[in-house]
Amino acid sequence: MRAGIVVSEEAGVRYLHFGSRWIQGAMRLQRPWALELEYTRQMMAPLAMRPADPWPRDVLIVGLGAASQLRFLWRHRPAARFTAVEIDEQVVAVARQSFKLPDDERIRLVVGDAVDEVPSLAGSFDLVLIDGFDARGSAGRLDSVPFYAACRERLAPGGVLSVNLLSRTRGVKPSLARLAEAFGERVLVLPSCVSGNTVAFAWREGGPRVDPADWPASALALKRETGLDLRAPLAGIDREQVSRMVA
Repeated sequence: MRAGIVVSEEAGVRYLHFGSRWIQGAMRLQRPWALELEYTRQMMAPLAMRPADPWPRDVLIVGLGAASQLRFLWRHRPAARFTAVEIDEQVVAVARQSFKLPDDERIRLVVGDAVDEVPSLAGSFDLVLIDGFDARGSAGRLDSVPFYAACRERLAPGGVLSVNLLSRTRGVKPSLARLAEAFGERVLVLPSCVSGNTVAFAWREGGPRVDPADWPASALALKRETGLDLRAPLAGIDREQVSRMVA
């Protein structure tokens, strides 16, 4: 159980904290379906790497927080189903009370440690989002080879994992090495956010379903559809990484 969950507001934005000054989630009150924090927007990049069909249909979210990504996808992917695993029932309560967590039959909430819960989940997922940290900014066992491998096994063919990495001591290289051990060369990394967060993606098999040359056009279409502009972060992906993914 997390102690000291705090909700604050400033300049029209509501923030979630876990007993420290670190921001664990945010929601702009006038635009609750938008993604306020840069890294949460970057974690949606797989939407621009896929064809413009109703993808994803099944989404697994590890770490509910302020439910930002769940709200965004719930609004813009009305055919999708969601499973959210959150270790703290108080976080679920706060998401309902203060962050407009939708009450909908398409959403399944699982309260428990994702390390234990994810391997036993039924079915498979097109998109897995991992964003789980404690008050000290530690992901603990969520940033481990066994857990990444368990998430890989929950991915549908061609599915993608999107993970928020944050390390204020050793950097993210050890985390990327663990991802690579679980997924092989099928890993892409975005340039670090101003906040220090680094977003990485990994595929169970194959690479992005949209040719990288078409990412700008795909990202523009996504912007017109949802308001989310991913053209800049996608342009920042190292081309050598992309060549390995699509080889």
